[in-house]
Amino acid sequence: MKKEGISVVVIDPGHGGKDLGASFGNAVEKNIVLDIALKLGTTIKDNYPDVKVVYTRTSDVFIPLYKRAEIANKNEADLFISIHVNAVNAQSVQGTETFVLGLHRNDDNLEVAKKENAVILLEDDYNSTYEGFDPNLPESYIMFETMQEEYQGQSVMLASGIQNEFRNYAKRLDRSVKMAGFLVLRETTMPSVLIETGFISHTGERQYLTSEAGRTRLAYSIFRAFRDYKSAIEQRSSFQLVTENQAKSSDEFPLTNNNPPSGLPLAQSQGATTQQTNEIFYSVQIMALTRKLETTAANFKGEKNIFSMQGNNLNRYFSGKYKSLEEAELELSRIRVKYPSAFVVAFRNNKLISVKKLSEH
Repeated sequence: MKKEGISVVVIDPGHGGKDLGASFGNAVEKNIVLDIALKLGTTIKDNYPDVKVVYTRTSDVFIPLYKRAEIANKNEADLFISIHVNAVNAQSVQGTETFVLGLHRNDDNLEVAKKENAVILLEDDYNSTYEGFDPNLPESYIMFETMQEEYQGQSVMLASGIQNEFRNYAKRLDRSVKMAGFLVLRETTMPSVLIETGFISHTGERQYLTSEAGRTRLAYSIFRAFRDYKSAIEQRSSFQLVTENQAKSSDEFPLTNNNPPSGLPLAQSQGATTQQTNEIFYSVQIMALTRKLETTAANFKGEKNIFSMQGNNLNRYFSGKYKSLEEAELELSRIRVKYPSAFVVAFRNNKLISVKKLSEH
C-alpha cells in the first residue's frame, strides 16, 4: 500500500549529455533546467531535512526517459517533478505551463509532447523499449486516451499551485495547467508533473531563464507550490488539520457557503455571526487551491452544495455537511467520480478536527 505523506521527491532536470533539449544561441535547455532543479532540491532539503530528494541527474549526462521514471519508482517517490524549457518558431510566444499526464486536447499540447518525447530517438533500441511508440506520429498518442491516471487529482493540484506561484510570485505569464501524453510521466507510479518554465525563443524570457535571479525565482516558485502541496497532502493523511487545542487566531479559517444543505445550520454565512456550539458535522474535501474560487456549481462540475475554508496560503473546498460519518462516506463514493482525490473531514465548532480522533470518542 502506498505510504501517506511526502517523504521522497524525485526531481528530473530534462535532457542532458548528447540531448541538448531546446536551444537558442548560447541558451541551452539542459543547462538551464539542471540549475533550476538543483536550486529546487537544495531549497527543499534546507526547509525539510527529513524529505529525501533524489535527482535523475546532477551533471551533464544523458538519461533515457524510461530510466528517469525507473529512478522515481525504485525510490518509491511520493512526487515526481520534471523540469523543462520551451522553444517555438514564433518568437512572440511566452509564458509558463505545467503538464499532467493525459490525452492532449489541442495541437499545441501535442507538439510539446512530441518535442519532449523525441528524446527516445537518441536511445538504443527505443522501438523495443517503448513498444513501437513513435513520438512523431499522432496515432501513437491514442494509448493515452483510455488511461485512468490514479494520481491525476494530486498531479493537477500540484500543477495548479505551480502555475499560481509562477504567476503571482515570479510574475510570469500563466499559460495554465495542461494535459498531454508524456512518456516520462506515463511510466511513473506517483503524482507527477512536467513543468515548462518559459520559452528561450522569446527574447525577454531567454534573458530571464539565463539569469541567476530568474532561475532562483523559478526554483523558489516551484518550492512554494511544493510546500503548500505537502501541507495539504499530509493534513489529509494525518487528519491533524486544526484541533481544538492547536487552533490559534491566525490559523482559524472562516467558512463560507453559497448553497448550504438543508437540515444543517450554516457554519458561517456571509454577514452572520458564528455561534460557538458543540455541533459536529462531516463533509468531503474535494480540492485545495492557492487561488480563490466562487462556490458556484459552474466552478465545481455542477456540484451545488459547496463551501470553502479560507486560509492564508490555501483555500479548501468541501461538498455537503452531514450528521454522520456514514452519510459523508456515501457522498465520498459519489464525489470521487468527479474528484478522485476527495476525502472525508470532520468539523466541530466550525473548525476542522481529526476524523480518527472523533471516531474514538
